Amino acid sequence: MRAHYLQHVPFEGLGSIEPWLKTAGYEITNTRFFKSPELPDLKTIDLLVIMGGPMSVNDEDKFPWLVSEKKFIGDAISSGKPVLGICLGAQLIANAAGARVYRNSVKEIGWFPINGISSDDQSVFRFPPSIKVFHWHGETFDLPYGATHLAKSNACENQAFQLGKSVIGLQFHLETTPQAAQDIVSHCCDELFPSPYVQIEKEILSAKPEMYESINKQMDSLLFFLLQSNG
Repeated sequence: MRAHYLQHVPFEGLGSIEPWLKTAGYEITNTRFFKSPELPDLKTIDLLVIMGGPMSVNDEDKFPWLVSEKKFIGDAISSGKPVLGICLGAQLIANAAGARVYRNSVKEIGWFPINGISSDDQSVFRFPPSIKVFHWHGETFDLPYGATHLAKSNACENQAFQLGKSVIGLQFHLETTPQAAQDIVSHCCDELFPSPYVQIEKEILSAKPEMYESINKQMDSLLFFLLQSNG
């Protein structure tokens, strides 16, 4: 089995997803767009994971590889392969599926709760009624046609969605580890102007180990669900 991930900047990697995939027996490969935009043959991969990044899906003039990346993601969705998108990755999925991506009314950076949207449909992933997760985003998206709304927050209505059984997009980060949080703070600290939904560096990095354990367990559950649903 082969899991391939799309990485947009050096400081936003797989985080807790990597050890989970290794334990599950996956070979892990990647496309690092900041080095080379080369994409694999879709037939050779069994899971696609799309990571975050500070650029917008609308920045095709600055980052021409976004065009081929969105086509690749659209093809992966059409093929029925499991696809997981995180933050920018979720926005790319939404855009590849025909939905609009645009600036949110506020930035959401730091540890804030999301609220799972209840559903009786056993084929969709269910988040807890409330769980505090890690955010770092200033844009949002409309839900793609046919998507199931999975989660929302006070700052951002569309926090998570599912397309069919194979595709999940998360506006927030469940894969974040203490090192990953330190890395993104170090590279993007110029965005940390205190506001109701933006925490300062000290507050972000003072999160207790239990916070990371909680979100990483949620990511484990989501990966298990996504891959079992497509087994």
